[in-house]
Amino acid sequence: MSFTGKYQLQSQENFEPFMKALGLSDEEIQKGKDIKSISEIVQDGKKFKITVTTGTKVLRNEFTIGEECEIEMLTGEKAKALVQMEGDNKLIANVKGLKSVTELHGDTITNVMTLGDLTYKRVSKRI
Repeated sequence: MSFTGKYQLQSQENFEPFMKALGLSDEEIQKGKDIKSISEIVQDGKKFKITVTTGTKVLRNEFTIGEECEIEMLTGEKAKALVQMEGDNKLIANVKGLKSVTELHGDTITNVMTLGDLTYKRVSKRI
């Protein structure tokens, strides 16, 4: 199953408390909370390029499954990460105490991020 495609955010849960815990300012949180971000994923075997556009903010990350890489976080900070694949439709990453699980089911991508006891869930559909 290939992750390649463009996906638009459909729904999210716990956005504000999670972003606050990450250290984003109230102004950044208010700007981003109602924008339907677009995620573009290009998968080439074990190599991934992910571009997330939220309004004027663009986050680009590239990684290879099983190899350490540098990921730009939502705060703009860069951190070392290791992304693993479970089966052919689930990506799991751990970055600075943040766990991210991204699962593809048909045309829907669900991303659940956990930081301590806070969980943030995003659901996006292929466009």
